[in-house]
Amino acid sequence: MSKSILLVSISLAALILLAGTQLTLFVVPKIGAVPEGKTLLMLRGDELKFIDSADAVCERRMGYVNLLCRGMVLSTVVKEGSILLKLPYFQFLQTFTDE
Repeated sequence: MSKSILLVSISLAALILLAGTQLTLFVVPKIGAVPEGKTLLMLRGDELKFIDSADAVCERRMGYVNLLCRGMVLSTVVKEGSILLKLPYFQFLQTFTDE
């Protein structure tokens, strides 16, 4: 019994580590192009963090956010990213990207 608990614990830890290093929750807030907002589960790109957004990427790259940068980041994510799952918009995740 204890071996199976240990095996499950190790497997769960490995899964969490894999998800944390290989996946991104990309938050698309409610904007004109996507009025309902989205959260995308995708394979992590070069500059992306575990929880990220276009605004956070712009802030890291340029030090500020503007519509042109936001649009370019969203376009790049959709064209070049490997989107695994589209989820509804989760506003609480947006707060993690602003830090």
